[in-house]
Amino acid sequence: METIQNYVNGQITASSSQRFSPVYNPATGTQIRQVVMSTASEVEQAISAASLAFPGWAKASPLKRARVMFKFKALLETNLDRLAKVIVEEHGKVYSDAVGELTRGLEVVEFACGIPHLQKGEHSANVGTGVDSHSLMQPLGVCAGITPFNFPAMVPMWMFPISLATGNTFILKPSEKDPSLALELAALLKEAGLPNGVFNVINGDKEAVDVLLTHPQVQAVSFVGSTPIAEYIYQTASAHGKRCQALGGAKNHCILMPDADMEMATSAIMGAAYGAAGERCMALSVVLAVGDDNADKLVKRLEQHIANMRVGPGLVQNPENDMGPVISSQHKAKICDYIQSGVAQGAALKVDGRHYTVKGHEQGYFVGPTLFDNVTPDMTIYQEEIFGPVLSIVRVPDYNTALNLINQHQYGNGTAIFTRDGETARQFSEDVQAGMIGINIPIPVPMAFHSFGGWKRSIFGPLNVHGGDGVRFYTRMKTVTSRWPASVRLEQHTSSFVMPTLE
Repeated sequence: METIQNYVNGQITASSSQRFSPVYNPATGTQIRQVVMSTASEVEQAISAASLAFPGWAKASPLKRARVMFKFKALLETNLDRLAKVIVEEHGKVYSDAVGELTRGLEVVEFACGIPHLQKGEHSANVGTGVDSHSLMQPLGVCAGITPFNFPAMVPMWMFPISLATGNTFILKPSEKDPSLALELAALLKEAGLPNGVFNVINGDKEAVDVLLTHPQVQAVSFVGSTPIAEYIYQTASAHGKRCQALGGAKNHCILMPDADMEMATSAIMGAAYGAAGERCMALSVVLAVGDDNADKLVKRLEQHIANMRVGPGLVQNPENDMGPVISSQHKAKICDYIQSGVAQGAALKVDGRHYTVKGHEQGYFVGPTLFDNVTPDMTIYQEEIFGPVLSIVRVPDYNTALNLINQHQYGNGTAIFTRDGETARQFSEDVQAGMIGINIPIPVPMAFHSFGGWKRSIFGPLNVHGGDGVRFYTRMKTVTSRWPASVRLEQHTSSFVMPTLE
């Protein structure tokens, strides 16, 4: 059995741990490798390597750091097909979705390539007589990222490209369910010229995480995952004096207005609800349909679309499947329990995906697309994040009722509205209590030069990921105010005929 180890100080390092976690192919249900669960002392060794590498990397010019990012970008593009297949094998999502994930991560790398501009600070001349002020955006030190299984490429690349580009060193703790991609990224960073120790990968579970959260040399922690763990991450890191951004769960609603383009909205809702088997923090899991006629039309169309969906392994082509398996047998069982709770609490189960099987992959972790109608806000399937291919239709009499339901929910990650009316859309954007808003766009994930983050119990910490907030999170501001006394100038002039460079 192949064992996935750690990556410390520029090389794969064998662990002395006797604890391992199995890694499965979700489409077949078979174990394909195992990953080491690192000891506390091995995490400390990675922190030590990152600490030793920090002074030299922090002193490197932003231009040199950007050039490493440019080379890394080129390597990602060259290896895109191979990396996508690694994701499909361990996560289960379909190939084109894996390519899409890598592309969204690549956009953050492209953003980080502009670090000479992003990190240049501010300057004010003559704030007083003979006095100037300027600011420096300096790196923090050793930073850590703790990432989920659903995006083994994109979510880490929300974090480490900006952290590295601003002059920090980084330790990535990927999900133990699909850890191989992290080591692939580490190898490409080394090939791109990143010095040893600047980027490290530690595999493990809570024992490894707790070291990262409490060790005095770790300055900042970024996390994406469920809300209970996000709360723990934020509270523990903050209690130990660390800067922390912890993105938690979601229950993303959309409002379907009677004037919406029904065909466009239906197609958009289908992709947002069932893409990646619903295992996205931006998955659309609740539709607030305004008016019973509107809801009836939507449910009918959704049933038709679901009947034509292709569910199966992620690498099948010509035609490609629309949806793959969920990540594990345990998660499949959890989703099925949620579906049963909806039935028990009185929701109308229009399409049941609990007993979905794929020919030739009967042991795979497949849950078919599931559709509930007449869901009410007191039901568990409405209140909690299912993180699976389950869509709930809530019937509401008017726009204000729909808006109030969104604003009263504990989560506020993303939301959307489908309408042709500009006034309604504009009012929705201003009044809805969520961090990311879509107008006729079901998954409003911002581009890399904007920041990603929600409201309420969907995020802990004052700063979001990537974009301007990402640069601010990974840097510490220093403001210099200076006055120079009059002095005798000793000037020596020599001629140079070479284009000056300032590296």
